[in-house]
Amino acid sequence: MKNKFKVISVLASLALLTGCGALNNSEQAADYNAPNTNAADTCKENDEVPDCCAGGESDCCKEDSKKDCCGDNEKAGSDAAPEKSALNLGYLNSTAHLLAFVAAEEGYFAEEGLNVTLTQFSSAGELVNGLESGKLDVAFIGSVPTLTFQSQGHDVTIIGGAMTNGHGYVIKSEFAEKDEQGVEILKGRNVASVKNSVQDAELQILLKDAGIEIGEGADKVNIVYFDSQKDAYAALSNQTIDAASVYSPYASLAKSQGYKVVYYCAHEKALENQPCCRQVAATEAVRANPNTFTALERAFIKAYHLTQENHEKTIADVKKYIDIDEEFIETEVYGGYSVSSPDPDKKGTLTLKDTIVELGYTTDYDIEPLYNTEIYKAALDSILAEGSDEIYKSLEEHFNAYE
Repeated sequence: MKNKFKVISVLASLALLTGCGALNNSEQAADYNAPNTNAADTCKENDEVPDCCAGGESDCCKEDSKKDCCGDNEKAGSDAAPEKSALNLGYLNSTAHLLAFVAAEEGYFAEEGLNVTLTQFSSAGELVNGLESGKLDVAFIGSVPTLTFQSQGHDVTIIGGAMTNGHGYVIKSEFAEKDEQGVEILKGRNVASVKNSVQDAELQILLKDAGIEIGEGADKVNIVYFDSQKDAYAALSNQTIDAASVYSPYASLAKSQGYKVVYYCAHEKALENQPCCRQVAATEAVRANPNTFTALERAFIKAYHLTQENHEKTIADVKKYIDIDEEFIETEVYGGYSVSSPDPDKKGTLTLKDTIVELGYTTDYDIEPLYNTEIYKAALDSILAEGSDEIYKSLEEHFNAYE
């Protein structure tokens, strides 16, 4: 989006119109992202090298040319075996990352020829370091830190979605009589948050809309930053901290402990349909292993299907990784505060990027080389080709409407 908006609220509220979708604005981006390139067809259409796939000796069949041009595996994409089967996936202590939990517990990774090891981390920074060091192959990372890291030169690519909404703030009960009184009750309070997070960006949007300054004073909100959501929430036990940011499932935990909810982002007009977490991988890994990541997306799409069809099994799967009461899991997953979907939601994320640039979180940058929607599209198309139903069709309609 190139238009500069006069106020953050207008810019952020456009996320309402974006929904989940994807966009490739140039042939170069499409070629770079495409996981289903049929190199054999390329050979056959190459007039300069006749019979290029017949004998296996022509230029197009050499190692530095099109992969699988003359090999047994001419068909790239979902029908081809994963280039790499053993994967390490990083996630945070959040029900937001349930697609990975369900895919693992229901055997969807194994169905796609993948052996995926799940490891919990504490922060987005740790997850990005894991990707760049090669210790992780894919990670579920918040959209704001992902965008910020990309703008700083970290070569990581968004390949899919994980959750929309699912965060907000809570406050000690002595400062609020009931839930969802809005950011005005944060005036004069010390609020624990996490720098470079969706929660912090959203709070700044709402404060700006309400005309409330950030800083110390009776009419201001003093934001105190911590390294992780876990640390920010734990800070509520400190007498100097009055409120704290939360993502799922911390809101439910907070309410069970007597805190009041300041706001749920899903209930704020300026924040509806805000992309929270994205699937992220090292750019070179995505380029080198398109079949692997297509298989991974197929597993996540199957997981999404089960979450829509079987609540009981989904909750049981999540509990194995996020050990809280099942009623809290049900509230966070099915209570209307969030939606866990594998859709890349490119348009929504681009809107968010413009917002955080406007907030001064980061400088603007070219996101196109770092946003791959073709992996997800190839995975979804292949599943639809095998047989569809209303759940899969809804994913297709959502993607096609906003690509």
